[in-house]
Amino acid sequence: MTRNPIELFTGAEAPTPMAVLFQIRNAYLSYGDQVLLDNAEATITDEAKIGFVGRNGAGKSTLLRVLLGEEELDAGEVIRHPNLRVGYLRQHDPFAAGESALDFLMRDSEQPDWKCGEVAGRFEIKGDYLYGPVKSLSGGWQTRVKLAALLLHEPNLLLLDEPTNFLDLRTQILLEHFLISFREACLIVSHDRTFLKSTCDHTLDLTRGKLTMYPGKIAQFLDYQAERREQAIRENVSTAAKQRQLEKFIAKNKAGANTASQARSKQKQLDRLKLNEIATNEKTAYIQAPVVEPRQGAAVRCEDLAIGYADHRVAEEINIEIEHQQRAAIVGDNGQGKTTLLRSLVGSLEPLDGNIRWGHNCSIGTYAQHVYSTLPPEDTVLEYLEHQALKGTTDQQILAVAGSLLFRDDHVQKKIKVLSGGERARLCMAGLLLGDYNILVLDEPGNHLDVETVEALAEALLAYKGTVIFTAHDRHFVKRVATSILEVRDGTAKNYLGDYEDYLYYINKEIEEGEREAANARMASSPPEGKLRSVEKTLTQNELREQKKVIKSIERKIARLDDERKSLNEKMLKTTNPEEALKLHHQIESIARELSEAEEEWLELN
Repeated sequence: MTRNPIELFTGAEAPTPMAVLFQIRNAYLSYGDQVLLDNAEATITDEAKIGFVGRNGAGKSTLLRVLLGEEELDAGEVIRHPNLRVGYLRQHDPFAAGESALDFLMRDSEQPDWKCGEVAGRFEIKGDYLYGPVKSLSGGWQTRVKLAALLLHEPNLLLLDEPTNFLDLRTQILLEHFLISFREACLIVSHDRTFLKSTCDHTLDLTRGKLTMYPGKIAQFLDYQAERREQAIRENVSTAAKQRQLEKFIAKNKAGANTASQARSKQKQLDRLKLNEIATNEKTAYIQAPVVEPRQGAAVRCEDLAIGYADHRVAEEINIEIEHQQRAAIVGDNGQGKTTLLRSLVGSLEPLDGNIRWGHNCSIGTYAQHVYSTLPPEDTVLEYLEHQALKGTTDQQILAVAGSLLFRDDHVQKKIKVLSGGERARLCMAGLLLGDYNILVLDEPGNHLDVETVEALAEALLAYKGTVIFTAHDRHFVKRVATSILEVRDGTAKNYLGDYEDYLYYINKEIEEGEREAANARMASSPPEGKLRSVEKTLTQNELREQKKVIKSIERKIARLDDERKSLNEKMLKTTNPEEALKLHHQIESIARELSEAEEEWLELN
C-alpha cells in the first residue's frame, strides 16, 4: 500500500481516516494521445476540505465529471458511499425567465419560503436581490444564489470548479466564510492560492496522470513538492556520476580476458541504475516585462472626472493621481465601475466630464477584451510576437514568453484568424510583455492563466520599471504586485490611504458586521406581500394592476437582454473573425447599457 506523502516526508503517522465518500482506484482515462489519468488513485473522506490543483489541461474538470457520473473511465473504478449527497456548483444558468431568487430557491430545493429566505440571508441575499428577477443579478450575486441552493439540498460533499472566477472581493470573502463554517467535505478546483489557503486543509494534485493527496495546506504542499524535486535532482546527479564511472570501467575492461567477467558484472549494476523521472516536460513559465527607463512624477491625473455613458453616469467627482513606477490596483465590488474607469483612462471610452492628463512620453499598452479584435488576422502567433518584441529580443526569449502563455510547439505557427477569444487574450498579454510600453493597463490579467504562469507574471511586474494600473480578482496576485490602491465605490473613485492588507481587513470587518446583523435578524426583509400592501395604501386597484403589468414586462425584458448578452459573449469568445468580434463587442456594450436602464426602472417601480 502506498504511504501518505506526509509520512514519507516527516515520518509522522497519518491520522485515522474518516468515512470514505469517494474512492478512485486504478483510474485510466485518455483523449487520443493525451493521457489524463494513468493508474490514478485517491480517497476522499467526510469532513476533509481538499484543494484540487494541477496545470491547465491536466484533467481536473474531467475528473469532477467522472465523480459526478457524467463521464466514464476507460479503466479502473470509482466507489461511492451509499449515503453520498453531492452538491455541485453549476457553471450554467439554472434560472427560469422572470423568477426571483426566492422563487428559484423554493423550486430547486422544494423547501418552504422561510427556510429559503433564512439560508439566502447567510449570503446577504435580501431585499430586491431576493425578490427581484435573479437573471438581472451580476455573476457574483448569481453565484451566491447557487450556493444557497446547494446548502438547501444538505450535501455531504461539495464539488466546486473554479468558484472564485469573476467574483469580486466581497463575494470571495463571503464564500470563504461559508466554506470555513461548512461542516461537510469539499473538493475545490481553484488557481487562487489565497482562497485555497483559507478554506482547505488537504491538497490533491493531478500531475501527468497521477493523483497525490497531501494532508496539508497548499503552501505546505508546494514546499513539499519543491523539496521532493530538489531531492530527485540531487539523487540524479549522484546516479549520473556513478553511471559514468561504471561506463568508463566497462569500456576499459570488457575486452580483457582477465577483466571481462568484472565488466559484465558492472554492466548489470549499470542496468539497474535508473534516474528519477522529473517532469521536465512540464514547462515552467518565464515572463520578462518590457525593459524601460524609470521615470519620476505623475504618470496620470484625473480632475473632476465623470465616467460612464451618455444616458448613465457610472462614477463622478473622481480626483486621483498615479505616480510613475507605481503598481496601482483598482478595487471595488462588481458593477461599481472598475473596467469603465480603465477604459476611460486608455481613451476607449470618452469621459462625460473633467480631465485625464497623462505625463509626457507615456507609451500605454492595454490588455482588455475590446482589444482582442485588433490583432492582425493573417499573422501567425510567432510573427505577431516578433513584431511586438523589443529590438534585440532573441527567438528563445520570444518562444519562452509564447510557451508560458500556452503557445507551444506547432501552436506558434497558427494564424491569428483561427484563434479563439481566450487564445487571443493570451496572445495580447504575450505581445504586451515583449513590447516597450512604459505604462501597462491590465484588466484581469490572470484570466486564462494557470497558477505558475500567474506567479511568473507577478514576478515580471515586480521587476518592471514602468507603471502598472490593473484590476484582478486574485488576492495573492494583488497582494504581491500592488503598491497603491484605488477604490471604486458609491459612484466615485479615490486613492485608498492604506495598503491592500488594510483594504482586505476593512472589507472583512464589513462582512462580519453584516453577518452578525443577519444572524440577529434572521430575515432582513419582509415578504413581497408586505411590500404590495404598503403600495396599496397609495395606489388604486386599477393603478396597482397596471404597475404590476409594467413590472412583469420589465422583468421579461431584463431576462431577454441578459440571455442575449450571454449568447453574444459566448460567440465573441469563439469567433475567429476580428471584424465580427468587434461588431459583437459593440452589441454587448449596447445591451449592457439597455440592461442597466431596465434594472434601474425595475428598482424604482418596486
